[in-house]
Amino acid sequence: MSKSTKLRRMDILLTHGYFLYEDAHELQVMKPYPPLGLLYVSSHLKARGFNVEVFDTTFSSWDAFEQHMRAARPSLVGIYTNLMTKQRVLQMLPLFRELGSRVILGGPEPPHYAEDYLAAGADIVAVGEGELTLEELIPHLAHHGMAGLEQVRGIVFRDGDGHIVRTGPRPQIADLATQPWPDREAIDLERYLETWQTHHGVRSVSLITARGCPYTCTWCSHSVFGDTHRRRSVEDVVDEVAWLAERYNPDQLWYADDVFTINRRWFLQYADALKACGLRLPFECISRADRIDEAVADALAGMGCYRLWIGAESGSQRILDAMKRKADIADVQAKSRLLQSKGIQVGMFIMLGYDGEDVSDIEATVDHLKRSNPDVFLTTVAYPIKGTKYHEAVADQVYSGLHWAERTDRDLGVAGRYSVEFYDHATRWMVSEVNLHKLRQAGSRDLARMARLLVNARRGRLGMRRTVDQRDTGNSPDPAGRGWDAESRATEAW
Repeated sequence: MSKSTKLRRMDILLTHGYFLYEDAHELQVMKPYPPLGLLYVSSHLKARGFNVEVFDTTFSSWDAFEQHMRAARPSLVGIYTNLMTKQRVLQMLPLFRELGSRVILGGPEPPHYAEDYLAAGADIVAVGEGELTLEELIPHLAHHGMAGLEQVRGIVFRDGDGHIVRTGPRPQIADLATQPWPDREAIDLERYLETWQTHHGVRSVSLITARGCPYTCTWCSHSVFGDTHRRRSVEDVVDEVAWLAERYNPDQLWYADDVFTINRRWFLQYADALKACGLRLPFECISRADRIDEAVADALAGMGCYRLWIGAESGSQRILDAMKRKADIADVQAKSRLLQSKGIQVGMFIMLGYDGEDVSDIEATVDHLKRSNPDVFLTTVAYPIKGTKYHEAVADQVYSGLHWAERTDRDLGVAGRYSVEFYDHATRWMVSEVNLHKLRQAGSRDLARMARLLVNARRGRLGMRRTVDQRDTGNSPDPAGRGWDAESRATEAW
């Protein structure tokens, strides 16, 4: 069979397993974005001549997914897998086995549980970036099946004797500017835009300008992009923004980089290039306080940044140092004020429950939030993601009352720290105390709301005192806890 004949059939079907309408939290928030990592893989493979189908599950249902797969009967399937999609992906594996499909799993979750996923029915686990690995795997599997996979870098599989084989690491893509943009045309992107418009009055599109983060935060997963930082060229990103503006007419952008302003020179050049092209779209992004100064803040405001998120995590310098966060409390507070002086809202992520945290650290965090005065903050209770330094440090204390297939790393508890009940009270106190402080500072006359917050703050504080001597014994039905406004924020891409 000639190559042209082969390419008329489907070489691989790509999917992910996130079903929006099954996510109770997202149904309240309703800010969905497409799976950029999967779309990058699709565009790369198409540029190499492969015939690729993308089945975006976001707005679909399980019945529609199963019906499509039974009709398509793909010979090869690539599934992006993360903490949120694990259970659905595990449900997909028996279906694809029944259909005779070979399955490759990628994303941040499978590499650290490769043996479990292979036992559950996956054929291959891809480690790291997926583009080059799939480019090599697709023709290999078509011509040789599972034989000779030892020569393919960046994968885990079972050999003919049932032994787990991990091949050597695959080099990462060095020049991101040579990569095609995400294959947004392969999905119904307009559905995402309409959802945003309906629920928030704006059309929002996401993009990334770089891959990887060189910082050493112990709780953060570097499973896909590693510890490097690779940035696209200014010209390439400006061209993409111009195309997005013309093609989809968004009202705003979401820069999904881990640290958007990490490279000061690149960022300022990018801001100048956007201005020269007359491109100014409001946007939201994540960065670090130490990567912001007066010039960067001015550039952010000039570009249209309306909110910047800072991973503050804690108001205790001792805890930040234990996290290897390389951040300074006073600097976070100063940069928050700087951004707000430029008309940019500040969002903060706060993490409770990190190893060694005590009540004084939580009190310091509440004080920090009052001093920083973020426009919005989200809290979560620390959970140890396998493969991170945090997980490694508390591995002998990690537990879950659930079988591996029934849980994710968000369901892992850490025996010995304060109880789940304590952190529920602590979160209640923190959220209520800080919001009450904001109303007082603003001179609010909403006495009813202030009274509710005062009562909640006192209940939370009393609950903390009542449960402070309780420790997580490893028997909690909800070990990780969720807190109020819990938010998973890792930028994950296959």
